[in-house]
Amino acid sequence: MAVKWTPDSWRTQEARHIPAYRDAAALAEAEATLKNYPPLVFAGEARSLEKELARVAAGEAFLLQGGDCAESFAEFHPNNIRDTFRVLLMMAVVMTFASKRPVVKLGRMAGQFAKPRSAPTEKQGDVELPSYFGDNINGIEFDPAVREPDPSRMVRAYSQSAATLNLLRAFASGGYASLQQVQQWMHDFMGRSPWADRYAETADRISEAMDFMRACGISTDTVPQLQGTSFYTSHEALLLPFEEAMTRRDSLTGDWYDTSAHFLWIGDRTRFEGSAHVEFLRGIGNPIGIKCGPSLSTDALLNMLDTLNPMRIPGRMTLISRFGHDKVEAGLAPLVRAVKKEGHPVIWSCDPMHGNVVKSESGFKTRPFERIMAELRGFFAVHRAEGTHAGGIHIEMTGQNVTECTGGAIAITDEALGDRYHTHCDPRLNAAQSLEVAFEVAEMLNAEVSASARKAA
Repeated sequence: MAVKWTPDSWRTQEARHIPAYRDAAALAEAEATLKNYPPLVFAGEARSLEKELARVAAGEAFLLQGGDCAESFAEFHPNNIRDTFRVLLMMAVVMTFASKRPVVKLGRMAGQFAKPRSAPTEKQGDVELPSYFGDNINGIEFDPAVREPDPSRMVRAYSQSAATLNLLRAFASGGYASLQQVQQWMHDFMGRSPWADRYAETADRISEAMDFMRACGISTDTVPQLQGTSFYTSHEALLLPFEEAMTRRDSLTGDWYDTSAHFLWIGDRTRFEGSAHVEFLRGIGNPIGIKCGPSLSTDALLNMLDTLNPMRIPGRMTLISRFGHDKVEAGLAPLVRAVKKEGHPVIWSCDPMHGNVVKSESGFKTRPFERIMAELRGFFAVHRAEGTHAGGIHIEMTGQNVTECTGGAIAITDEALGDRYHTHCDPRLNAAQSLEVAFEVAEMLNAEVSASARKAA
């Protein structure tokens, strides 16, 4: 029998990658403050996302999840939010146009601050300090005062998340996401990418279709869906004191929801048996995800699915594979096979970023674009072989013109990494590389749709 769940029942389990706050009174004050703040998202929105994700699980839609590796206080600016949002819109349009399937858009935004680290401390010379765990925990500067975990940062992170969500909602419903704007989403600096020309061609065809529909009396005035889009937020549920403080009982259903985001996931380092993070997520009504890497056995995954989704609700569970380009086919296939055999209604999504980090000759941590694409191709190959649906992608990207991942059609070299290497944690795809991923995935989706049609015939 499972222990009765409460928002704080995670505190009886093993909690890894959560900082040790020295000032217990300050922590209690921050938690009390957050508990009195309004929710960032609403239970009804999380249920709407679950319905859309149920279509993804059934093979009727595709999931696009993307955004910052770790949001920062320093880079908080409306232009950065807008630019990442519009790249996600461009990617979704490309994939929808190719596959003729709706794309569920889920941002790693408005709350993706905390990051697990391989070691609790960092040493420079003779000085050893706490590692940087994200701006909602401590600061990135190697300074004793800044590296000390500070619970008041959770309150600042809440405020930044609220402002980010406010802007995202305005962009999604206020006309910026209208298909009439599809030609205006292009970034100026993407002109040298050959994929920019491909996008312009796609945008022209969409605009022609919109002109035809207007001539037939169909416009944004008569079909509101053409005026905006549904856009949801997500982050790793790592900092459990924050997540507990943001968990509220829904007045309509009586169920508990984590109102910090629409979708939460458990990382590869916190999904072990007896995990406090698993205990917390099993009790919330939000759609949730699990990162699945090489260390995950089929038995452990099936046990986790039984724990997190005992009612087998379609749309609740997303399994995010992260194996690396050379391990994805051998590692993923047994998991897909086992889940299919047990009949769990899951979404399989591919994170091609985390298993493909290398140290460049110039000293920067990077992710070669060809390895990212190799893992995506392997992911699709596994699902073709197993007769299952490649349901989504999960990428770390930005709308900024950064140079953090090598390769791609714009051919960022090792020597160029230092030009605009701005990430606070792991390297991200820039706008041009993200669009290139979208076109490559669109071709894979198109091939999958064509194969399904031939099989049905």
